[in-house]
Amino acid sequence: MSSSCAVLPSTRTDFVNPSRQRSFVPSRVQEQRGKCHLGRRSFTFRGIVASGVAMAGSSLLTEPVKGADRLPFKREGYNYWTWRGHKIHYVVQGEGFPVVLIHGFGASAYHWRYNIPELAKNYKVYAVDLLGFGWSEKALVEYDTMIWKDQVVDFLKEIVREPAVLVGNSLGGFTALVSAGGLPEQVAGVVLLNSAGQFGDPSAKVKKSEESVLQKFFVKPLKEIFQRIFLGFLFWQAKQPARIKSVLKSVYKDSSNVDDYLIESITMPAADPNAGEVYYRLMSRFMMNQSRYTLDSILSKLSCPLLLIWGDLDPWVGPTKAIRIKEFYPDTSLVNLQAGHCPHDEVPELVNKALIDWLSTVAPKTSLQAL
Repeated sequence: MSSSCAVLPSTRTDFVNPSRQRSFVPSRVQEQRGKCHLGRRSFTFRGIVASGVAMAGSSLLTEPVKGADRLPFKREGYNYWTWRGHKIHYVVQGEGFPVVLIHGFGASAYHWRYNIPELAKNYKVYAVDLLGFGWSEKALVEYDTMIWKDQVVDFLKEIVREPAVLVGNSLGGFTALVSAGGLPEQVAGVVLLNSAGQFGDPSAKVKKSEESVLQKFFVKPLKEIFQRIFLGFLFWQAKQPARIKSVLKSVYKDSSNVDDYLIESITMPAADPNAGEVYYRLMSRFMMNQSRYTLDSILSKLSCPLLLIWGDLDPWVGPTKAIRIKEFYPDTSLVNLQAGHCPHDEVPELVNKALIDWLSTVAPKTSLQAL
C-alpha cells in the first residue's frame, strides 16, 4: 500500500463525514473534565476517511521544514517485530512515558516524521505501521478493523509493555479508540487527529436476507470480477504522479510539506508485489462493510482522557465531528487548528505543542499510579 495523506479521488466521498460544515476559527483549546458519560446512540460507520494512495518514484529533496527536526528517511526501515507470523515495522525514539503514533489509511510511521523527534525529547515515542501498510508486510489476509486493533493491543503488550497514550490520524484514530477499549488498563489516554468513524442515523435498520442460489453462484462471482477490474484500474490510476500531486494538495491546505520524502514513502510500499491485492481486499471487503463498527459503541468502552486535535479546514472531515465527539464524551479536550486532514504533517509545530501540553497533564498522573 502507500503512505501519505491522500485518497483515491473517485472513492473518497464514500468514506467521509457527510457534513461539509466548516468553522474558520483561530487555534484554541476547549477543555472539559468530568465523569465519563455517554448516551447510547446508533450511528453508521459508512467508511474510513482514507489518507493514502500510491504513486510513481521521485528524487529526494533535502530541506526539512524550517526550524523543525525531521525523522531521517530510511528505505530499509527502522525496527521490525514479528506478529502472527507477519513482519511489522515500527520506529522508536526517546525515553520516558510511552506515546504510540498510529497512521491513517494508506500512510505509514514516516507520516509522523516531524512529530517523532520533537516528542522524543520528553517521551518514548513509538510509531507503528499497521499490517498491509507502509514498511509492514502486505499480508494476504482478511482485513478488518479488529485485525488492526489486535495488532495494536499486542504491540502494547509485547513491545511497549507499560501504560501509554495512543495517538491516531484518520483510520489510525479509529484504531486507537478500538484498541483503548480492548486494553483499558494499558491505555492512559487517546488523541484523535481528524479521526475516521461516522455518526449515522439512529433509526437506520440493517436488513438481512437469505442468499438465493442465483445470488450465490451467478451474481456474486460477476460482482467480484467487476470489482477486481474496477479497483485494479483505480489502483493503477492512483500511481500516476499528476493525480497524487493534485490529491495531496487538496488535503494539505498549506502544501509546502508535500515534498519528495513524502512521495518516496508512498512509492516503496506501493511497489510490493502484493500491494494491488491488499488494496483490492481493503476496498472490497473492509471499506464496504463497516456498518457494524459505530463510534457510540467504541466511545462507550473508553475510560481515559481524550484529546481532539482537529484541522478545521479538512475538506473531508470537518470540525462538526469533533464537536459531536466532545458532546458524547465529556472527558475531552479540543484543539482547533487552521489545517487540513493531516495537521500533524502540515502544521507539526502546532500539533507538537498541543500534544506536549496535554501529555503533561496525563503522563505524570499515570506514572504515579503505576508506581
